[in-house]
Amino acid sequence: MQNIPHIPVLYREVVSAFENIEDGIIIDCTMGYGGHSSMILDANPNIKLIAIDQDQTAIDFSRKRLEKYGDRVEIRKGRFSQVIQDILREIDPRDIKGLLADIGVSSLQLDQKDRGFSYESENLDMRMDKDAPLSASNVVNEYSQNELEKILLEYGELRNYKKIASEIVKNRPFTSAKELSDRLKSFMPRGKKIHPATLLMQAIRIEVNNELGELKSLLESIENARLPHAKIAVISFHSLEDRIVKKIFSKWSKSCICPPEAIRCSCGNDHQLGHILTKKPIMAKDDELRENARSRSAKMRIFQMDIEE
Repeated sequence: MQNIPHIPVLYREVVSAFENIEDGIIIDCTMGYGGHSSMILDANPNIKLIAIDQDQTAIDFSRKRLEKYGDRVEIRKGRFSQVIQDILREIDPRDIKGLLADIGVSSLQLDQKDRGFSYESENLDMRMDKDAPLSASNVVNEYSQNELEKILLEYGELRNYKKIASEIVKNRPFTSAKELSDRLKSFMPRGKKIHPATLLMQAIRIEVNNELGELKSLLESIENARLPHAKIAVISFHSLEDRIVKKIFSKWSKSCICPPEAIRCSCGNDHQLGHILTKKPIMAKDDELRENARSRSAKMRIFQMDIEE
């Protein structure tokens, strides 16, 4: 673990999820700094791995970190919801044996104050892809009050979203995340184990990076690709993401998709794509929680595709 610049969450559980895959391709949709990717490659010496990331800093690091695996690794830059569509068009679906998506901001992104993810940051950015046009500064300083209310309610689930949006509009422009969080600290919920500004920053970050839209698009692409035997593992970090994954995995597991009020089945009763392997989400064990506090909110759900070829 010492060679990994940040500790990937649920690292043992991820390796276990993809163990005993003898050949084929595993796709790591969120490569980051190569922690999960390297562990999967070590545990499965005969597989190839395609890794995706939109953060050039992470790509530069992981290209060096993973170079020892030679042609077993291919790295592609871009939003995973877009890149995955190209991959699924190019590769025989039967060759894809697994897909991992770790939906969240890495520890290094949070810790690098120049990226603007932290409430202590001296700027207001939050872009996972530094070349993306929309930044946190655009959201905070240019969105209307109604638009701010919408993201604070939907993505931050903040009860006093109207008051917070009003305070932002009255006191802008803001030039740093620290300035924003300090100004609004008194309006944030207290009594939790998280910083008062966490939900505010979460809401803005989700908007900047279209995180929920990315997740939905990824799962839609997987559904449309009809991968015969792939294992799909998704790690989420807050309830909004976990609800999406749970709902879509439930949909994939159903054979009949007729409305509940239907008297008899008329859909063909053949829509099941596979089965859910995790009735409840997998969460970090006590020793990992002690080692990596950020793992406390991680939840992994796994789905096994099983489609007749």
